[in-house]
Amino acid sequence: MILLLKWLISAVSILIAGYLIPGVKVSGAWSALILALVFGLLNATIKPLLVILTLPINIITLGLFTLVINALIVMLASSIVKGFEVGGFFNALLFSLVLTIIQTLFEMMLKKGS
Repeated sequence: MILLLKWLISAVSILIAGYLIPGVKVSGAWSALILALVFGLLNATIKPLLVILTLPINIITLGLFTLVINALIVMLASSIVKGFEVGGFFNALLFSLVLTIIQTLFEMMLKKGS
């Protein structure tokens, strides 16, 4: 049940972030649901590999290179999911930052309510 709720929170966060950021287009709720699933799969499989491979750069930049990895994952997801378009690297970077903030706020509200 918690996993389903987190998936829905991710989808709603994607819709909100897509609305707020120019250059990012989410065509609808179904696209957001599919995108949330794809983000989950990419973050569980590809992101850990990229973080390990880029560990020296991550250490030098004090972890800020992880933002670049997040933006690359957003761009990869945009090429996989139809109905989700990102206008470039900086839009993907901004989208990942805003998405993280919105998801964190939703999860804080969820924990506070329970």
